[in-house]
Amino acid sequence: MSEPTRRFRIHNLELGLAESELLLRSRAAEAAGVPDEALGDLKIVSKSIDARKHRGVRRLRFVVHVETGISTAVGSEEFKRALRSGRVREARPPQPLRLEGCGGYRGRAVVVGTGPAGLYAAWTLALNGAQVDVIDRGAALKDRGRDLVRFRRTRVPDPESNLLYGEGGAGTYSDGKLYTRVDDPLEISCLQELVDCGAPEEILFDSRAHIGTDKLHRILPEMRRRMEAEGVRFHWGVRLEKLALGPGGRRVRGAITSAGELPCDALFLAPGHSARDTIRALHDQGVAVEAKPFQLGVRVEHPQELITAGRYGRGPEAEMLGPAYYNLVSKPGSDGPACHSFCMCPGGKIVASVNIPGALCTNGMSNSRHSSPWANAALVTTFGPAEFGDGPFDGVAFQEELERRFFEAGGADYTAPGQRADDFLAGRETKNPRHSSFSFGTCPGRIDRLLPQSATAAIARGLRRFDRVIPGFAGPEGLLVGLESRSSGPIRLPRDRDSGIAAGFENLYPMGEGAGFAGGIMSAAIDGARAAQRLLQLRDS
Repeated sequence: MSEPTRRFRIHNLELGLAESELLLRSRAAEAAGVPDEALGDLKIVSKSIDARKHRGVRRLRFVVHVETGISTAVGSEEFKRALRSGRVREARPPQPLRLEGCGGYRGRAVVVGTGPAGLYAAWTLALNGAQVDVIDRGAALKDRGRDLVRFRRTRVPDPESNLLYGEGGAGTYSDGKLYTRVDDPLEISCLQELVDCGAPEEILFDSRAHIGTDKLHRILPEMRRRMEAEGVRFHWGVRLEKLALGPGGRRVRGAITSAGELPCDALFLAPGHSARDTIRALHDQGVAVEAKPFQLGVRVEHPQELITAGRYGRGPEAEMLGPAYYNLVSKPGSDGPACHSFCMCPGGKIVASVNIPGALCTNGMSNSRHSSPWANAALVTTFGPAEFGDGPFDGVAFQEELERRFFEAGGADYTAPGQRADDFLAGRETKNPRHSSFSFGTCPGRIDRLLPQSATAAIARGLRRFDRVIPGFAGPEGLLVGLESRSSGPIRLPRDRDSGIAAGFENLYPMGEGAGFAGGIMSAAIDGARAAQRLLQLRDS
């Protein structure tokens, strides 16, 4: 009989760019202090690029974490030291979306929104026996694409079908970045569903996992097809108007929509961070809403070549890695608050993330091949109730005023104000902003004056700090394009920590970015799946 094994993760294995992954086995055994034969099959769980300089010399390499079974008969002192040091840790098993030992849920659920939180809640519910209706005020992907083409051609946005509303949510057009700072047992199961629908297997371990807008347009319809095969019913162009409440107003008995009422035994609310009218209507019915901090700033764009050279250097090794990304952080100091990069798009473009007339907000996206000559990212700082007020919608009003300010400064036609990074730091106008990937173009704009003073100080501090990391970042090749105001939302719908149910209700589940509980595609997907499982476990208890 073979010895029983336990699963462990072995961290921080080094691998040269040209080295074979077959070498990982011997390096894993050495790091764990066990013989090669004590290891089971090896699985890469994380792979990232280390481009840091060591004593002034850049040595590009991969840093890899692996998972493997290790025989419980192994009890060497070396292995015990590896455990104590943290180089080796026992692995948590992934948590499946389909709950084993759960009696299933035969009730009817309505899910509002088809962003990642809504899709994964609906998918998890359906896999466990629920009858599920999903509504989205936006369009299915094919029609959504036509509406976006019309917006680019006419500069007149469709308030219901745009870069923010429609199949897949806002993430469909911010290119499917899947990296997250959470280590959740649901993460692998959520990623595996994407792989099963056509995403590359590398997303299971790549620390900068990215699908690309082009591939998402093939993956999302396949996900919808699979969900429909499980009985999920999708309703497009249908907006939640209000809740149908039972006696006492604590139990939701249905969703009153623009197409009529949908009865339900539980309602899962994932409207996205820009459905401000929906949240206001729910607040009028007694759903608690509170202000929370959010991020605000601008897009910064550079030639991709400048970023790649600054991160990887020049030469054959850098060419092996393709377009470089960055994740930059500037801590607060006497000359400004904290600032960090967000949603970095190597080989990407800047888009107008707009859902209402008369307001301007930008975002970034890239296709799977990162084929654009431009790199862009958000540079953001944090604003909270101390800056905009503690009323539930004070942050929304603060956002909207800035979006209108930038819209007018761009000429009121979705042209965006642009300012070179060096001009921003010097406090002067850029006479002729260089070409930008932004589809509606840029015009001279004093972004340093349009932003709140604290945001200007934070971004200025960040630019100076980032220029030391990537030479030229704050120079004339850097172009600031504003405004970036929807990287997160300024409101939260309070919910019970254990059950996930909205404060004051019995069967209303707020989730995802729109409810204030996620900050990206993966964290929203996990939050949606977790919300569904909470209902299933509650019903089964």
